[in-house]
Amino acid sequence: MTDQDNRNVEVAKEYFIRSDAQDPRLMELFHPDLQFYYPKFGIGHGPQSVFEMVSGFTGQLEAIEHDKENLLYVARDPHVIVEGTSRGRLNGVDWDGSKTAGGRFCNVFEFRDGLIVRCHVYLDPDYTGQDEARFRWGHDGREW
Repeated sequence: MTDQDNRNVEVAKEYFIRSDAQDPRLMELFHPDLQFYYPKFGIGHGPQSVFEMVSGFTGQLEAIEHDKENLLYVARDPHVIVEGTSRGRLNGVDWDGSKTAGGRFCNVFEFRDGLIVRCHVYLDPDYTGQDEARFRWGHDGREW
């Protein structure tokens, strides 16, 4: 990886650290022209769109933590792709991406001026697997 790739990966790592800590300094990592995508939220523009997305979990999301020790980073300036798992508690139900259907994700970051200018998050927002009708193949006996 190049020096710039390494710098971009460090910013992506800090994104997960600050996200998990609900640290308001997360906003410092975003470029003013941020484009942010999250399933069922759509595409938001500007750093405030991250707060708008998070507000959809108000009163429901009790905890979230990304498995930062086992994230896979692929970098080629200006992009960093991160694949991994998360765990947490939503509406009183736990999930763990290494054990349950929900919690696996892939983030695509794009950088400009050392900041995240694009962050697209790809995952199934049914973290706790309660949308039974869409388990087309069932979920019992499957490896997650």
